[in-house]
Amino acid sequence: MSKTPAPPFSFLLQHPAHLIACGFGSGLSPIAPGTAGTLFAWLTFPLVHSAFPDDLGFGIFMLLAFLLGLTACQIAGRALGEMDHGSIVWDEIAPFWAVLFFTPAVWLWQLAAFAAFRFFDIVKPPPASYFDQKVKNGFGVMMDDVIAAAYAILTLALSKAVMDRLF
Repeated sequence: MSKTPAPPFSFLLQHPAHLIACGFGSGLSPIAPGTAGTLFAWLTFPLVHSAFPDDLGFGIFMLLAFLLGLTACQIAGRALGEMDHGSIVWDEIAPFWAVLFFTPAVWLWQLAAFAAFRFFDIVKPPPASYFDQKVKNGFGVMMDDVIAAAYAILTLALSKAVMDRLF
């Protein structure tokens, strides 16, 4: 991720991929755009999830959101001159929706999910670090956050299992 300033709002309107990759404007935050994108995902998850009548429909939507992200992040990154520009936050949004799908619908668990996802997204443990450092295209941009999401889901599942045993 870069320290390059966010593009102007008009950038979002230059191409539909820019609007999507920049999280409908959430990525333009001057402070912690990745966190802003993740907050956008948290706030929109109830609406997005309720649009699908079953888990299969939501799973198909998530696959399409990932595929859309590959293209949108590639196009926006090329236009910004930096593949994983800080303003590109679709790679946080779609994976965090998946994290929330596997998280109990309780505010405290969702807060823990948010913290775990942000932690793993920032730290980038292997193999996320490989995709972040070596794969400089839309796939690399999306995959390091997909892996962060997997780490967050695993952490939450283990935490829930421990909590269930103790209480």
